[in-house]
Amino acid sequence: MTGPRSAPSIWWWAFGYFACYVPYAALTKALTGGLVETGDTPVGGTEILPPSVMAAVATLIIFLLATGWWRKARTVEIAGLKIPRPGNLQILSGLCSSGIIATTTLAYTFKGVSIVFVMLLMRGGVLVMAPIIDRFTGRKVRWFSWMGLALSLSSLVVAFLFDKKRGGDLTLLCAIDVAFYLGFYFVRLSLMSRLAKSNEPGANLRYFVEEGMVSAPALLVLLGLGALFLGGDPGDQLRAGFTTFWDRPVVLEGLAIGALSQGTGICGGLIFLDKRENTFCVPVNRASSVLAGLVSSYWLYLAYDYRRVPNNELWGAMLIIGAIVFLTIPPMLQTRRLKARAREASPPRGP
Repeated sequence: MTGPRSAPSIWWWAFGYFACYVPYAALTKALTGGLVETGDTPVGGTEILPPSVMAAVATLIIFLLATGWWRKARTVEIAGLKIPRPGNLQILSGLCSSGIIATTTLAYTFKGVSIVFVMLLMRGGVLVMAPIIDRFTGRKVRWFSWMGLALSLSSLVVAFLFDKKRGGDLTLLCAIDVAFYLGFYFVRLSLMSRLAKSNEPGANLRYFVEEGMVSAPALLVLLGLGALFLGGDPGDQLRAGFTTFWDRPVVLEGLAIGALSQGTGICGGLIFLDKRENTFCVPVNRASSVLAGLVSSYWLYLAYDYRRVPNNELWGAMLIIGAIVFLTIPPMLQTRRLKARAREASPPRGP
């Protein structure tokens, strides 16, 4: 008789995140950057949101049904039927996840502010936040997690300091957007640390399912409200995403963007929900993201002659590889030592 199956390693989820993020980033840039034929006009950055979020919701439903994980959610009985019902704090976490998606998209729309500069503020802010949340929630931060954090931060600093187009004017609206982004992440990671990152069987999966039931559907509702009530170009693009986008020759690509985006959300969420400290998990997530961004940039360069990957991004990638080394080899050796000690301490078996 075999024992219970162990959960997949965090590095399998990191690989899944990477594998989804590469085509997701490349397709998004190809459609919104005019690199492929999209019809009479280029696809707007806001226009792509409604179809992609629809596909993300459908992908999550299919994933939960295929894995059977939907059964992990708590239920409430209504008219004799058991309906999945997320807990109040899981609803809050799901809404924060929706806010993270919205503020990330908005951050790259501000004129006069470098994308690299905004990325440094957002990704670097979450990396710095990780050990603070660990201290806040009473988790021990191990030395190799500190090293992985330092190298991940260094990769972002290198990308920023040696970027000729860095900086720009940090407008008040951009600063508010970044502040909300970091606030959403602080609440989400704090809730995860207190409610889900534990040894309790099924706790992290229950949290993952209940948060996912809220995040993508809530964002779709938000986009629908925006299409109904927003004026100007943002409102026009949202309305186009629900209507005229479906007449374009790139409908399948738009849906693929949403499915791949949900794939990064699934794998990224399971990375964050690993029971180890955030100072370990957050750099794992960010390292996968940076490497995926580098590969997708090469994809666009080779396929569409888009933009050659600058040397500073290559140096940043090397630092990320160093972070991965510190986050994998020391904990692997530590696990082997603990297993060896356990075998030595166990009493010998009888004949």
